[in-house]
Amino acid sequence: MMRILIAVMTAMVSLSALADEGMWTFDNPPRAMIAEKYGVTLDAAWLDRVRLATVRLQGGCTGSFISGNGLVLTNHHCGEECIEQNSTPQRDLVSDGFLAASRPQELRCQKEAISVLVGTEDVTANVAAATAGLAADAAVEARRRELTKLEQACEEVAAKSKGGALKCERVSLYQGGQYWLYKYKRYVDVRLVFAPERDIAAFGGDPDNFQFPRWCLDMSILRVYEDGKPAQTPNRLRFDWDGADPGDAVFVSGHPGNTDRLLTVAQLELQRETFLPFWLIRYSELRGRVLQYSKTGEEPRRTAEAYLNGVENSIKVRRKQFDALLDPALLEAARKNEQALRDAVAANPALASSASAWQDIEAAQKTWRDMLVPYTFIEGSAGFNSTLFEDARDLVRSAAERAKPNEARLVEYTEARLPEILQYLRAARPVYPDFEVLRLSFGLERMREWLGPDDPLVRKIFGNDSPDALASRLVNDSSLADPAARIALYEGGQAAIDASKDPMIRLAVVIDPAARALRKRREEQVEGPVQRGQEAIAKARFAVYGTSIYPDATFTLRLSAGAMMGWNEKGQDVRPWTELGRAFERATGAEPFKIPDRWLAAKDRLDMTTPANFTTNNDIVGGNSGSPMINAAGEIVGLAFDGNIHSISGSYWFDDRLNRSIGVHPAYIRVALEKVYGAKALLEEIDRR
Repeated sequence: MMRILIAVMTAMVSLSALADEGMWTFDNPPRAMIAEKYGVTLDAAWLDRVRLATVRLQGGCTGSFISGNGLVLTNHHCGEECIEQNSTPQRDLVSDGFLAASRPQELRCQKEAISVLVGTEDVTANVAAATAGLAADAAVEARRRELTKLEQACEEVAAKSKGGALKCERVSLYQGGQYWLYKYKRYVDVRLVFAPERDIAAFGGDPDNFQFPRWCLDMSILRVYEDGKPAQTPNRLRFDWDGADPGDAVFVSGHPGNTDRLLTVAQLELQRETFLPFWLIRYSELRGRVLQYSKTGEEPRRTAEAYLNGVENSIKVRRKQFDALLDPALLEAARKNEQALRDAVAANPALASSASAWQDIEAAQKTWRDMLVPYTFIEGSAGFNSTLFEDARDLVRSAAERAKPNEARLVEYTEARLPEILQYLRAARPVYPDFEVLRLSFGLERMREWLGPDDPLVRKIFGNDSPDALASRLVNDSSLADPAARIALYEGGQAAIDASKDPMIRLAVVIDPAARALRKRREEQVEGPVQRGQEAIAKARFAVYGTSIYPDATFTLRLSAGAMMGWNEKGQDVRPWTELGRAFERATGAEPFKIPDRWLAAKDRLDMTTPANFTTNNDIVGGNSGSPMINAAGEIVGLAFDGNIHSISGSYWFDDRLNRSIGVHPAYIRVALEKVYGAKALLEEIDRR
């Protein structure tokens, strides 16, 4: 167990002075800092083992191998789409949970794929040579062509190697200061093995989201297969079921999605003044619509649940990001850091070419401010909020793009990316027409409101229809819910698209010229100047600071170092762990504070002092969900699933006094599997040496 004294807890809060921010790439971890602050030496063998045991879920999360036969540990909310898609009105796996009695009973996750980073290659010099001397708008196309060529060549070489085919992916780090190819081993056969009931996985629901104390068993277990058999995954992580003690070093290996800590002040101001208010207005109304729909019956509740959870989580994130940008201290710190770098550039003649970068980016932000709304609704598809429309756009664009040379295609439709699109199109996934109509009609309403009823494209889309009537016709008359219909259109190419009378296809065809024009304008007038400016700033930053500064998160593999600790909230010390008993004390019998019947029946067998959730000062953001929390020996001591409310500002800066990560304690996982779910065979596989 935890081997701790209450008196120790208060002392541990002071350890926040030792906290160190950073989501570091595995090729450049801060080894000296880690050794000095945490007394841990990370050698190449430790880093390689952790890297090869950490996986990326295509849906936007992280996981880790926990057995030699392909078992993957991740969060319940990361597997919820798979759980929901395997549910029916008669068998609600989200509400009831799931445990495969044997391997043949494991359920296919149709849309999911899992990837492991097996190699990297720095191609910065290639990209620099391809864009040298070009104007910003021309450089966008040249950069894309070069990266597509490198990506495809990488896959062709990998396909001929003894290791088998790999997926190669372009990666930009340091805002364009570096370009890499990341090479992944990819598993497309992913199956659900175990998931608890959502009432215990997300105990406390939205009210407790981004809060602490927490008592969530936010876990699920998947398995990857190859050739119809469980994949052999010798690079796996073992558990330390006792977990960490306050002050113990904890490392998080995962795929943080996005941070904006290297943005210029002009970019931050646009986020604060334009993007975030616009986003919050739309999504707050969307949440109200979905919430009301979900209350109309049991089936609407079930079908909207996963989507509503995502909307509510996103709103809380965006709201706290907005709060962070309204904090004068954040912008003031950004201005000071920016001015310090600009002063260093001005003092160094060798960096003279970087001097205008900030002004160029600021000018591009003015253009982006003017076009953000139409771009969001038309190219960004906020006006067409529908999974069926997503399919239609992929079908229309893939047909057009596949007719082009690979290097000239939109990046989503290069040969390296088409397998992902095909997997999605082939997936037998449920489509709920009433819910599709609700989402699509909302998007159409807001598009007409923001762009105006007299906008030529709006008039062309609507004709004489109302948003509700148009959405109903588009959804109910479409055949795209059928995987066979989608694949027939894909395989038929441009001729099939031209001949199709499917209303979703026809809508995607109608808007595509305007959407592509917006995309091209953004690439040439916003992305081009911004990328050129960011590359110049990165050059200056490297010259002044070297690579002692970590790159922003890009949903690529990173390592964060920290320790188990609480924090001080308004004069009160927050204990860095919770115990199972308090969950039963907080239970009301109604969602979101409901204990599942299975847990109530097992209560007398449970130790109420079992640690449930705990906090560390690791620097993580969205995408780290499901990340293994690892001790110095490379053993799992937790499963990251959330952060406290202060951690949301981590998109822009890291406050080591307050930012905390939240994990599921391994003792909670073991008690659940052993004493509640009777998952003896699963535990034996996890513990097998």
